[in-house]
Amino acid sequence: MFAKKHTHAVIYHSAREVYKLSIVGAAAARACQGGGFRWARAEFGPWPHRIIGFVPGEGKMVDVAQQRANMVENQVRPSDVTDRRILSAMQEIPRERFVPPQLVSLAYIDEDVPLNASALGAENRWLMAPRVLAKLLQLAEIRKEDQVLDVGTGTGYSAALLSRMAANVAALESDGALAKQATAALRMLEIANVDVVTGDLEAGCPDRAPFDVVILGGAIDVSPDALLGQLKEGGCLVAIVRQDGFGQAVIWRRMGRSFDRWIAFDAAAKPLPGFQPTPEFMF
Repeated sequence: MFAKKHTHAVIYHSAREVYKLSIVGAAAARACQGGGFRWARAEFGPWPHRIIGFVPGEGKMVDVAQQRANMVENQVRPSDVTDRRILSAMQEIPRERFVPPQLVSLAYIDEDVPLNASALGAENRWLMAPRVLAKLLQLAEIRKEDQVLDVGTGTGYSAALLSRMAANVAALESDGALAKQATAALRMLEIANVDVVTGDLEAGCPDRAPFDVVILGGAIDVSPDALLGQLKEGGCLVAIVRQDGFGQAVIWRRMGRSFDRWIAFDAAAKPLPGFQPTPEFMF
């Protein structure tokens, strides 16, 4: 049996990922030191992507600036993201400020990161993977004079990126605790052109409409009709739409009373609450 005491701040580095880990037991550490390894496991506990592995040598604190640069150069640029505003914003905005403290070391991995890791069920919320979010922002072709609705902003990272690209951003969040975190993070970064709004995601912000661009920060299973109705003439909505277990980035553009809709690329994202089919009752 391993001792229960954990020692924190051990980091596992690979080409694409950085994880904060805990040493599991002094006995296990001593057993592995001869080979230059320490046996470790993810410190944040059980969740679907729990990490267990060997950590070479002594742990070091994460250089977040370098991780940010690696995210842009190794994840975002190779995904055909060429908009310099997006690349610059992702290079400069500290993504680690928008994740739970215990998951800071996961901030720059090429995966979705849980924003409320202790939550269970469909309402669990996630920060979208960097490359998917970057491609979605590029798809929207945001102009500096645009009014943008960021649906499901979570802790505000997507809104922070959008603040560098648009005139004003309404960051809509249904989870009150996440909305407070978003407000605090954006205030700390002195971002003045974002307003965090609390409300049902599927309802949008009719009192602030119309918008030039609407962006959804997660996957949806049904048509976002209420949000489409809040677009300006010529405005667009971008989202990850799931069908039969597969996700695709879709863009809608308003043309009078109708909407052009086309598929842009394959993509995966965690679901946003409020955009699932209504269960049918069987008698």
